[in-house]
Amino acid sequence: MNVHLGRSLSVAEITDLLSEARARTLLLVSPLSEEDLSLQHDPLMSPIVWDLGHIAHFEEVWLLESLESGRAGSEGLRGMYNPFENPRRVRDSLPLPTMAECRDYLGRVRRAVLENLSNVDLTADGPLLGQGFVFRMVLQHEYQHNETILQTLQLKQGGPYRAPRGVSLPSGKASDFAEMVRFTGGTVPIGTDDRSGAYDNERPLHALEIEPFWIDTIPVTNGAYRRFVDEGGYDRPELWSEAGWAWREESGVDAPKHWRRSGAGWTVRTMDLVEPLDPEKPVCHVCYHEADAYARSIGKRLPTEFEWEAAATWDPRQAVKRSYPWGDTPATPAVANVDALAFGTARVGSFPTNVSPIGCYGMIGDVWEWTSTDFHGYPGYETFPYPEYSEVFFGDEYKVLRGGSWATRSGALRSTFRNWDYPIRRQIFSGFRCARDDRAG
Repeated sequence: MNVHLGRSLSVAEITDLLSEARARTLLLVSPLSEEDLSLQHDPLMSPIVWDLGHIAHFEEVWLLESLESGRAGSEGLRGMYNPFENPRRVRDSLPLPTMAECRDYLGRVRRAVLENLSNVDLTADGPLLGQGFVFRMVLQHEYQHNETILQTLQLKQGGPYRAPRGVSLPSGKASDFAEMVRFTGGTVPIGTDDRSGAYDNERPLHALEIEPFWIDTIPVTNGAYRRFVDEGGYDRPELWSEAGWAWREESGVDAPKHWRRSGAGWTVRTMDLVEPLDPEKPVCHVCYHEADAYARSIGKRLPTEFEWEAAATWDPRQAVKRSYPWGDTPATPAVANVDALAFGTARVGSFPTNVSPIGCYGMIGDVWEWTSTDFHGYPGYETFPYPEYSEVFFGDEYKVLRGGSWATRSGALRSTFRNWDYPIRRQIFSGFRCARDDRAG
């Protein structure tokens, strides 16, 4: 659903957007038992009832308390729904609500928000209400928790998640694309100045000089990555960074998460489906270290996040930055594998218009793509509206991912969006594409 970036929202639009977001959240959890909802399926993830209560609490803090006081600058989350006081690994020990209590809390907050809308000056020019920012922030928060819940369900214990099937995917072929394309380099605008929906870490828009480089036209596929696995890539320390090899030895992994050997081949599990590995789909559930080792094995590297954004958005012929690879119309399931209801990746080439100006396919949707860049603020970065979203994570511990996945809601997708995680994480719907220096050939 389009969140109408760049302008204020009407009461009707806010009501419809909030309603649609809540309907999707409840749809995703509808197949689950009370035990499924309250169980901590993996130490990396919250019990799902915590996510649901946190969604309600975040909305309460920002659309009721903050709008009433007019103050911004502190997230204001408290009690068991403060994620910094209660990290994921301990949330199963909290006095978690039942699903009925979650529904009651979600409903009470929503009714109060909608009743209060008539008293809010939606045309105000303050930091929270200006261009409808606070409403889009709350919407995106719920969208992002939809993807977090899906990550949890991919790790679900006690039987597979019976996904409420929504859409069928078209089909394409990776062989329809050239291997790599050259970016000619030059001064490229990175980031955005949008204040209607973009997060603080995406701002400000700034010019960056980028050297010429080559980048894969498609994300690395299961078929390509399977060759790396079958040829012993996980047993060759010379292909791995020092940190990567230490993780490989400690973890003992020898394939992407959810791959299983089956006779002479491989199967992969996605939600409630276990299928033969499809060589035409992007590889998914690999960590940064695996992506880096694969790239080294073929004489390439991972792109920086700035190279990624340049390849995704910059039209060198028109000297124009696009909002999305295909243009300025928002991401929808008609142009990319996004919005969650496909419940899995699509074959490369399935969305022929999902191509950037220089010819890179699929830079939005299917899998988040690892980059080689540590997560830092841009030059001129200013925290808004609270430091706990971005600033506290800046440093060399996290790597940036770009592009969104099949599980990312359309309203939380744009080419400037920056995701980040530890380089050892594989629970996210993550893949990658490779790059190489121009001087390499």
